Amino acid sequence: MSRIDFYHLQKQSLDEVLPVLLNKAYATGKRILLKIGKPEDMERINSWLWTYSDESFLPHGSKKDGFADQQPIWLTSDDDNPNQAEFLFLADGAEVSIEIITKFERVFNIFDGRSEEALSQARRLWKTYKDAGNEVYYWQQSDRGAWQQKG
Repeated sequence: MSRIDFYHLQKQSLDEVLPVLLNKAYATGKRILLKIGKPEDMERINSWLWTYSDESFLPHGSKKDGFADQQPIWLTSDDDNPNQAEFLFLADGAEVSIEIITKFERVFNIFDGRSEEALSQARRLWKTYKDAGNEVYYWQQSDRGAWQQKG
């Protein structure tokens, strides 16, 4: 079974949170697959990860860049895992089946708490993943933007 962490965005945007979480995951030495829910956002997020900070570097690539097997972080909107990632990030409304979830050691589901559609999707996925026997955790931002584990 997999560990699945739900990150409920309330104080910050995906663009602010994603690089921070990816940096922490990358520091573990694990390979990462970032599944983007809206394919039209792929290039924007890909570019953002190269330029979000002058002081940090997140090596990554996408189908456009090629060489998936050499990329520690791979961006996709498909269900493939060409870089043999152990960690899966779901962002921008992305989701995968239980069969795919179980192939990952850890899953990070980042959702926009200001969107009723995203909240409904997160609730549905929480139930599905929990009912399948996965460890699920819920993280919410405090007033200061720090992550706090809830219930």
